[in-house]
Amino acid sequence: LAPQGLELTPVEGLTEPRLWVRRLVVWKEPGGQVVRDVPLRPGLNIIWSPDRADGAPPTGQQLSIGHGGGKTLFCRSLRYCLGENRFATEAQRERIGRAFPNGIVGAEVMLDGTCWAIVRPLGSRRRHMAVPHGQLDEIAAGEGASTGLEPFIETVEQRIITPKLRELISPGTDGPIWPIALAWLTRDQECRFDDVLDWRSPASDSDSPMPASGREKGPRLEALRAFLMAITPEERATREEVERLEERRRAAEQEIGHRRWEIERTQTRLISALNLTNQTLPDFPLLIDLMRRAANEQVAAAAQLPASGAAELAQARKELEAARAEWMRLDGERIRIGTSIPIEERVLSEIQGELPALSFSTSEAESQVCPICEVPIDRVLAEKCGLSHKLHDPAECRIRWEKRKQDFEDQQRKLALLRQERTQNLEQLALAKQNMDQLTRRVSNMEKTRDARESAWYSARRLQDEVERLADLVVAQDAATANLRQLTTDLEKERGRLGAFRDKQARVFGRMSEKFDPIVRRLVGSDATGRITLSGVGLELTVDMGGDRTTAAIDSLKVLAFDLAALCLSIEGATRVPAFLLHDSPREADLGLSIYHQLFQLARELEEQTRQPLFQYIVTTTTRPSDDMTCAPWLRLSLRGSPGPERLLGCDL
Repeated sequence: LAPQGLELTPVEGLTEPRLWVRRLVVWKEPGGQVVRDVPLRPGLNIIWSPDRADGAPPTGQQLSIGHGGGKTLFCRSLRYCLGENRFATEAQRERIGRAFPNGIVGAEVMLDGTCWAIVRPLGSRRRHMAVPHGQLDEIAAGEGASTGLEPFIETVEQRIITPKLRELISPGTDGPIWPIALAWLTRDQECRFDDVLDWRSPASDSDSPMPASGREKGPRLEALRAFLMAITPEERATREEVERLEERRRAAEQEIGHRRWEIERTQTRLISALNLTNQTLPDFPLLIDLMRRAANEQVAAAAQLPASGAAELAQARKELEAARAEWMRLDGERIRIGTSIPIEERVLSEIQGELPALSFSTSEAESQVCPICEVPIDRVLAEKCGLSHKLHDPAECRIRWEKRKQDFEDQQRKLALLRQERTQNLEQLALAKQNMDQLTRRVSNMEKTRDARESAWYSARRLQDEVERLADLVVAQDAATANLRQLTTDLEKERGRLGAFRDKQARVFGRMSEKFDPIVRRLVGSDATGRITLSGVGLELTVDMGGDRTTAAIDSLKVLAFDLAALCLSIEGATRVPAFLLHDSPREADLGLSIYHQLFQLARELEEQTRQPLFQYIVTTTTRPSDDMTCAPWLRLSLRGSPGPERLLGCDL
């Protein structure tokens, strides 16, 4: 029997789900050993990894281990064949690549009655195949050219997703939409069923496109609504307009805040500079007028300061340059004289040193002695010595002595003149230095007077300019404030339109609540109620059991019930996604055992709603299902964590 209150109206004419996986196969190499061949069916498919805690019998000498058997790898391989970019994390892909360098995985995917043979590599091969009406084993063993998965993905988008959803989910992009829908229908186990909008975890390394992954949940909510046909192009355009207005308002608020800070800083500086501190000041714009008057008064006062004429300053500078040149000339003379005096003193000393010798030579010439026998010349002449005939000329010696004596006197006079000139030079140099210093002080005072007047003038004019700039800032602030008010009005108007759109879409979520509520009551008890509402905050799932419950287990239950409610709508053709669902170990999300068993029973009862199951629901579990579900046709595969041959790939990695 159907769950109480859950009614289904399947699409007429369907004899099987529009999209379902008939078979998943792993080969060690193309045309080689089949590592794993898993047949699947429409309806409920259980992949069970028995755990000894549930009373699973030992295998050989080993105790049964439920975890590590390959349940998540099975789910990832299935997602890989349906179009996801990666089948495991990078570390696991490396280990699988070393164990199966030529390994491949393939699936028979039924799409609107057509069997697609899909083959993808597990190791170093780069051959991806998606062939309609193909034979999976033949294609896997062959060496045909790679087709990529684009033909399959494009067909899913054309037939089920429909192209018009692109503008509702990712306008302006060229990427496919199916991987986004696949992320919702095949949630990561790492997300722990924590939130209805948590689809892909960064830890899974799935490389799913935006908005399937990432922190922003807003784009995922819009994608989810698009898949549930609960959003229209008009609402999407309105939401974009709201986002644009919100961004403009944030920018306007930031601009107003920065300008307000600038106005306050400029106002404080001008009040101090214009000597308005002790006055009672009016508000803008009267304050601007008061500041203008004060600035004009400072300009007028600066104009009354004494001024140094340009001609007078130029003449003073000319006189200073002349005085500086005269001082430099005299200083050069000082240096020349100071250098000459020691030289002349040495010359005088040398002449003075020669005079005694010349005096002796003159005296000796007048009474000469024979240079050979050292006998006075008079005696030599008397005794007629014939040895010496060369004698000094007394006249010549006297001339030399007189000349050197004259040189000595001339050098004394020259040295005296230099010393006298030095004394005069020092006096003139002191007067020149005094004159130059006086002219320097005069020019400096004239320049200071000129600079002070110019500084006061420019300061007053700068205050005038700052007052005008403050006036411009105030005008701009008033305009920005008016613009912000208008933006706020427009934003509220557009938000009102969004609220109206949400009200129009309330019937869609009302219809979904009609599925969600009985599913919740079926899982946790008849006294519970469930409700799905769309608000301005987001999608709200409520489970009422004597009050709104928000425990970890109830949160996981909400996500499972939501997915199952969406599955029911897909069976009725009320969504843009296939009636396909893959849940990887939902019990590990803290779901109670009794609720867990009810989940399997609910899926089994959904099968009985139609003559042939029009959905495919695949669940992996380490928890033992109820006894009547641990057999065909519901149990499709049993895996164990040990020994290695009992794992999905038949070995330990």
